Amino acid sequence: MRTPRLLTLLAALLVVPALAVAGPAGAERVQAAAAAPYDATIRITEHGIPHITASTWGSLGYGSGYAAARSSICNLADTVLTARGQRSRHLGGDARYLDGVSLDATNLQVDTFVTDLRNRKVVENLLVSPAGPTARAREMVKGYTAGINRWLRDNPITDPACRNEAWIKPDATEIDLWYGVYMANLIASSGNFLTDIVEADPPTLQDPGLPDLGIDLPLPTKTEDVAAYAAKVDKEALLKALGQESDFGSNATAIGGDKSSTGRGMILGNPHFPWVGRYKFTQQHLTIPGRYDVAGASLIGSPAVNIGWNKDVAWSHTVSTAYRFTPYEYFTVGPGALYLSANGLLRKAERRFVDVVVKQADGSLRTVREDVWRTPQGYVIDSSSQFMGWSPLSFWAIRDANAEHLRTIDTFLSMGEATGSRDLLARQDKGGGMPWVNTIAADRNGEVLYADHSVVPHVTNAMATRCLTPVGLLLKSVAGLPGLNGLLADGLCKWGTDADAQRPGILGPAKLPAVVRRDWVMNANDSYWTPNDKVRLEGFSSIIGCEKCVRTMRTRMVQQYVVDRLAVGKETPTTLRGHEHENRVRAAEVMRVGGKLDQVCARTGETRACAVLKAWDGHSDVDSVGTHLFEAFVERAPTGFNLWTVPFDARDPLHTPRGLKTDARVVKAMQEAIDAVRDAGVAFDAPWGSLQVSGDRGAPALPIGGGEGDLAGNANAVASRNPASNTDRYKPVSYGSSHIQAISYLADGSVDARTILTYSQDEDPASPWSSDQTKLFSREQWVRFAWTPAQIRADLVSTVVLSGS
Repeated sequence: MRTPRLLTLLAALLVVPALAVAGPAGAERVQAAAAAPYDATIRITEHGIPHITASTWGSLGYGSGYAAARSSICNLADTVLTARGQRSRHLGGDARYLDGVSLDATNLQVDTFVTDLRNRKVVENLLVSPAGPTARAREMVKGYTAGINRWLRDNPITDPACRNEAWIKPDATEIDLWYGVYMANLIASSGNFLTDIVEADPPTLQDPGLPDLGIDLPLPTKTEDVAAYAAKVDKEALLKALGQESDFGSNATAIGGDKSSTGRGMILGNPHFPWVGRYKFTQQHLTIPGRYDVAGASLIGSPAVNIGWNKDVAWSHTVSTAYRFTPYEYFTVGPGALYLSANGLLRKAERRFVDVVVKQADGSLRTVREDVWRTPQGYVIDSSSQFMGWSPLSFWAIRDANAEHLRTIDTFLSMGEATGSRDLLARQDKGGGMPWVNTIAADRNGEVLYADHSVVPHVTNAMATRCLTPVGLLLKSVAGLPGLNGLLADGLCKWGTDADAQRPGILGPAKLPAVVRRDWVMNANDSYWTPNDKVRLEGFSSIIGCEKCVRTMRTRMVQQYVVDRLAVGKETPTTLRGHEHENRVRAAEVMRVGGKLDQVCARTGETRACAVLKAWDGHSDVDSVGTHLFEAFVERAPTGFNLWTVPFDARDPLHTPRGLKTDARVVKAMQEAIDAVRDAGVAFDAPWGSLQVSGDRGAPALPIGGGEGDLAGNANAVASRNPASNTDRYKPVSYGSSHIQAISYLADGSVDARTILTYSQDEDPASPWSSDQTKLFSREQWVRFAWTPAQIRADLVSTVVLSGS
């Protein structure tokens, strides 16, 4: 009888015939004709996970790039195409580019932005600047690029998503990859404004640049008028427009030695990222014998492990609330680009023309001229939905801290060498390139870390106070974003400098929140204020996030898991990773107190739906019945004072607000939810797993547990956003829980590494590794990640030995 491992190997041979394969007994050497500057060995274990060994950083990148191309060539090729500003040339200018996170734009808009970056040689200049990468990072990126090209030279593309694309060639360059890294740095800042940048133009009668958030005009011109205006603003709409209200997020919980059964550190990390599009993770294990050994996951296009572990420390990331940019308001002299600067001088915003080659419907090519505008601080935006339209009186430009460095790869590479939680943070600070995430870590000594030491503009509260314009104060009052005075952008309102910062213009470590403890810490995308149920971090600049502010139901759920567990005993490796699939729904737990949720439903008169909701188990497991009714309700329910009888209390953020109201407004939301489910043709008593299924490209309709995050309070947060398959189902999942890792340092000194890549390692639907981990995730199972040499030998499926260029 064939073993499962042999069946997997045979399937791999059928699907990827050009892969050089050998079993545990040996390895086939893939030898290039030319001299060999690179040498790497890739051992592929079950589930298609590559373990790459090399003796130099360039060769390690070479193996990493080859392995990434093997599993994700269409995604990589698309990343290179985007980084070249050539989407319109090959895919047409009107086609839309959705990165799955912040960007929804036409190819022409994306190419206009990228082409201007390349015309200005932004990356090339950063590569040789103090804010640029080290030599080893450059070697690794260069090797990674060579590895991609090598795979393309040696293998046919079998993935139907791109196998017939003539533009995919083995000609990627180091600069292409660096532009890809650079664009990834910008997704929480300039990337969110990309369409506002490329569509910015001086006001006209047809487009006067006035706000469209439904408040009275004109905008406030005096600070004393701001409060009255702020009360009228739709805060949620503004935050969404600024990229602060989205499913883009994550959870991570680290348990220290005092609260763990092992006496050492443990971590459960779950980034909520796209299942389709540009920003997907790929798993890998990178080793330079005797020097470097780290495993985990990397965003496709990154040679470094972004979330992972080594023998001493494990870490995960969650998206931070800090702003990466500040808008500057420039007061114009008449409608147009002429503005006042310091000392009464007049300046004019620079208009830059950009030529983009665009493929026409008949296949011919035409050059289209677009334009962008800049000030010394950065790109001009035209965003009336964010109160930053180009009006007859002023315009806005943004300075972006993540546009001023290329330190991300260095930061992650160095973190992979850390010997503990404190050392991890020190290396992160020295790198100075953590773009938009918090860090949560646990080490073998039992210390755990929470830190938001990401790239944040050096804007103190004192500087913001003296530099806010009236509209800038409105932005800060409603959304926490300080809008600064462009008149003083090069003087009193210029970003500051800290001696302990990696470079000028960003906050240094001493001004950023962090805590190292031996009990536990967590984050679920709320601000740094509550890293656990007792610790409060306060006194930091408001540009990093809010203090004494309401927590989401998802944060409350993640904390409650630990609080409830510690009430009966210490966290064990089993209980910690078990939180991933408990699938409790915290908002339902809070709303059901006193029978309030059932009372609201009963007032609708919908007896069948209410009977289902009353019998619901309060979970989002695949066999739960009623989850869809509750999700539909919380998505329509009012917020704040209109929903709760007990308001938020900063002295008890884990348990307030609470007390569901039962008035007409809440009942109306319940009725609308029931109507929506009925109109969708979905039975009230349908099991959740029959409705919520995998929706990534080529995936079978596998039942998926978990659900809506911030409103419903699912820690296992998943969402449907432009799904690629199974669109006939009620909720095809295309976003959320992604590379999940549960890493425990055991009492005997060993590492217990459990992972799951929810959408699986390979993108080609024909690969045996395109949905195998998705099936495990559907069944609430884990992969035992092969970490030690013995574990790798035991799980080995194939080996590739690369030599060449």
